[in-house]
Amino acid sequence: MSLVIDDLSFAYGRTLVLEHLSAGPLERGAVTALVGPNGSGKSTLFRCLSGSARPQRGQARLDDRDLGALRPRDRARRVFHLSQDLSARAALTVFEVVLLARKSLQGGLGLRAGLCDLRAVQHTLDDLGLAALSGRPITDLSGGQRQLVGIAQALVREPDILLLDEPTSALDVRRQLEVMQIIREVTRERAIVTIAAMHDLALAARFADRLLVLRDGCIVEEGNPDVVLSHSALAETYGIGIQVERSRRGTLLVDPYLPVMRAAE
Repeated sequence: MSLVIDDLSFAYGRTLVLEHLSAGPLERGAVTALVGPNGSGKSTLFRCLSGSARPQRGQARLDDRDLGALRPRDRARRVFHLSQDLSARAALTVFEVVLLARKSLQGGLGLRAGLCDLRAVQHTLDDLGLAALSGRPITDLSGGQRQLVGIAQALVREPDILLLDEPTSALDVRRQLEVMQIIREVTRERAIVTIAAMHDLALAARFADRLLVLRDGCIVEEGNPDVVLSHSALAETYGIGIQVERSRRGTLLVDPYLPVMRAAE
């Protein structure tokens, strides 16, 4: 069972952002890192997959079912797109915010919930190290803490497809490792198709099962991290050099560097 993206194209007016984009199959239980420069189309691809934007052509199929053919509510149940920042305007506690995310699956916005819902919220907060913050207002949290709460909102909904936009951008080094480890474990345990847009190539190499390299709205490289990182397409995409080695622990070490520029004669 998997996600397949087939010949997807999208334009804002006359500006083509995605062009004949194809990728997959992206298997359930695997984390895919979507990498590429700013403006390459990562956010637009996520909007097309989540249903907030309609592509001009092509389709995305989950387990051979066209996502575009689903009713909006059914699609929202199956696909969760977590953007970079969680709004902190609502005067709700961390527990309430995550519970609302869980309850939205049932079409209800009230806080009356069954024991199963309460346990699911508490379990998710425990996994992300947020239990101590459960009673605090979301408005009192730091940007990094709010980002963790956003991830909790995603995981508590138990989606089939999880789209993460820079999930570690506001976290310190320890939290980055912890969160990516949790994302990988939950993805495997729940058989989710997880795609994380990432700029940190080292984190992508360490935690992703697959890399997609996006450039100018097209996938130019796809495959296992150790293979993709060693190919010239990734370096050309960023305009840099990349050296890849393995540590004694077996993890990939990624060393990006600027190419030497020749002095003008």
